[in-house]
Amino acid sequence: MNATPRQRFGAAVLTGVSWLACHLPERVLLELADFAGELWYRADARRAGQARRNLQRVADWLVAEGRAEPRIRAAARDPHAMDRLVRSAFRHYARYYLDVARAPSFTPAFLAERLTVETPEAFEAAFGEPGPRIFVGLHFGAIELQAYVAAVHADRPLMTPMETIDDPAMQAWFERTRGALGITIVGLREARREIMGALARGEPVGIVGDRDLTGGGMPAKLFGASTSLPLGPALVAIESGAPTFGVAVRRRPGGRYIGRLDPFPVPTTGSRRERVTAFLDQQARIFERQIAQAPEQWWAVFFPIWPDLEAPTR
Repeated sequence: MNATPRQRFGAAVLTGVSWLACHLPERVLLELADFAGELWYRADARRAGQARRNLQRVADWLVAEGRAEPRIRAAARDPHAMDRLVRSAFRHYARYYLDVARAPSFTPAFLAERLTVETPEAFEAAFGEPGPRIFVGLHFGAIELQAYVAAVHADRPLMTPMETIDDPAMQAWFERTRGALGITIVGLREARREIMGALARGEPVGIVGDRDLTGGGMPAKLFGASTSLPLGPALVAIESGAPTFGVAVRRRPGGRYIGRLDPFPVPTTGSRRERVTAFLDQQARIFERQIAQAPEQWWAVFFPIWPDLEAPTR
């Protein structure tokens, strides 16, 4: 499908915005993103309510498990502290869009200077030897860097599925900019076939696994309550047998980042359904561990996660 003049104009505007984001001083960009996030919070009460319900569940669970930092404990019991957490979530969500625009400027030197690895043993296990790897990410922190970290350290192109945008000019922009970073985008319809082919060639793949966008997932407990997680990561890991890792990159002050990898032991015994269920349970535990570090950076909180929290609002 050919792009319309309006779509081409939109892609040109995005290209210009991206160029500015890659060349303006970082301090200015971060201040603009935080300002945009604050305006967004004030203008979108519905989305703020969604984030507040979800973050309250996360905070309550972390407190009950004895894993909450002081600011999270405060947010669990104090509405004003929770409001600060929600506002911070909006600022981080705005920074996600800044990361999208700045992605063409990412370099290995940028990672070497800005990224601290808090799980060096897992990084060595993931990147010490060549071969197929599966990296399961989530809508958390600097998701653009999650994929770039894997591509840089694996020293091979990273294949990742992405929902095809109806705007072909915008789709081409994403494919072009991600390709420059060593990230190959494939559509959801052909994702499974392409991903299995990449693994067979010894290449790494990345899959986001915390939101069941198609409605075809399986039930799992996340932060103590039932939700649905997509089957993609589990099926690909079980069918391929490739080493699998949870990946997360969270932001720190001063334009710094902390990256971590968590190994997934892929179940090898039991029925197919039992192995998928066991994998999803491990996946949920890893997500809890990664999100606990900075719940406000989990921008899936702006969307429905747990059905029981949505029924009363409807």
